[in-house]
Amino acid sequence: MFYEALLLFAVAFLATWLFQFAAGTVRVEGLQRHLLQAFLIAVFAAYFLWCWLRGGQTLAMKTWKIRLVAPGHDRVPPLTALARFALALFAVPTGIALGWALFDHDRQFLHDRIAGTRLVSA
Repeated sequence: MFYEALLLFAVAFLATWLFQFAAGTVRVEGLQRHLLQAFLIAVFAAYFLWCWLRGGQTLAMKTWKIRLVAPGHDRVPPLTALARFALALFAVPTGIALGWALFDHDRQFLHDRIAGTRLVSA
């Protein structure tokens, strides 16, 4: 998760710079702040969905030899990947995902349990 966070920082940095450039301002306040937050969530969704749908791995997952799979499918279905992202958007920052994995008998995250996906060794 730490390595993935480092990569997401770089993605967020670039996306924020692009947003500020397009908005014509360095200072983001009020409505622009909310638009930036929505834009960052959309960029993160695009990053994760693109990686998961193409090969089941982000760059961090490739480094640690972990792959996302959906049992019974050759590749993770798009709606399943989107559901996993949406669930992880809440479960990871709050710590629920990691807390769940510590007690789960298969060491799977809560968002994987709910979405019907699994992390496996690649």
